[in-house]
Amino acid sequence: MDSGAIHFGTVLVAFLAIMNPIANAPAFVALTEGMEPAIRRQVALRSVLLAFGIVAAFAIGGRTIFDLFGITLPAFRIAGGGLVALVGYHMLQGRMSSVSAPHEDAQANEDAALGIAITPLALPMLAGPGTIATAMNFASESTVPEIIRVLLAVGVVCVLTWAAFRGGPALTRFLGKNAIDVVTRLMGLILAVVGVQMLITGVRGAMALPAG
Repeated sequence: MDSGAIHFGTVLVAFLAIMNPIANAPAFVALTEGMEPAIRRQVALRSVLLAFGIVAAFAIGGRTIFDLFGITLPAFRIAGGGLVALVGYHMLQGRMSSVSAPHEDAQANEDAALGIAITPLALPMLAGPGTIATAMNFASESTVPEIIRVLLAVGVVCVLTWAAFRGGPALTRFLGKNAIDVVTRLMGLILAVVGVQMLITGVRGAMALPAG
């Protein structure tokens, strides 16, 4: 299989696991409970658009951020891999990580409702540190094809997340809590493996760096 297709598939699976549209749908339903349908639709759209913009900015500007702060790629992969693995571990335990968990501060009025699209939905639930670390890791070489594949994968997951948010009430009723828990734990396992792989790659890279 073409290396580009393998890269895209790996990135897509990683983002599906960490953004987890199915498991986040019940959280969206809870946060937007009592809102008018039109406002709920605005919140869903704004949250995924903002999340895409945040992740895209870090995927595109990752190399500049590295240079600005003097960060080496192996160091970032070690730190990012540990963070991603931690989120996956928490998901395996059947609970949301504090890295990506929403806050229960939703208000039913329109201003507060639209604010929910920013936090906690876009930040940190969708575009949290784990998501950002994943995007920067997979776009670490900053080549145009690599960045395009990352952005495409994020876009696909954002569309799926928007669809899950829009159909949240029906999806929650159809699957039930047990099925959603199973999906969350499965995604957690995948995410933990992705994080460990990042760690392994980072350690190998660090060992290959010249001394000093």
